[in-house]
Amino acid sequence: MTSAYYRGALGSMLVYDMRKRESFEHIPQWLEELRERADKNVVFVLIGNKSDLEDQRSVPMEEAKEFAEREGLLFLETSALNSTNVENSFITLLTEIFNTMRKMNLASRRNQGDPNKTCITGVTGGTISSME
Repeated sequence: MTSAYYRGALGSMLVYDMRKRESFEHIPQWLEELRERADKNVVFVLIGNKSDLEDQRSVPMEEAKEFAEREGLLFLETSALNSTNVENSFITLLTEIFNTMRKMNLASRRNQGDPNKTCITGVTGGTISSME
């Protein structure tokens, strides 16, 4: 895929089938491609899907958690069949994107002018300034 495909992306969900080890083993390759082509501030969530089929699991949850931790990814297991954690996975991704963008906004504002001044723009568009 070209870099243009990733341009402007704020987040990415890397989903594997916890019953199929091969799908999990492809995650590092996808992650590497994303990190090479996407913005450095993109938020990544690793998602093990089909948690409703626990008796068919081939990727231990601990292994996936350790991989996610090592790579700096958020981690969840979901079941699209019974909707377990599906909405939560999107909320988690969006919350982390919001937090990342807020930190970048604050850092950018701090670097414009007085380094001791912090400006926060609220939802209403008003600006609150404070001296630290």
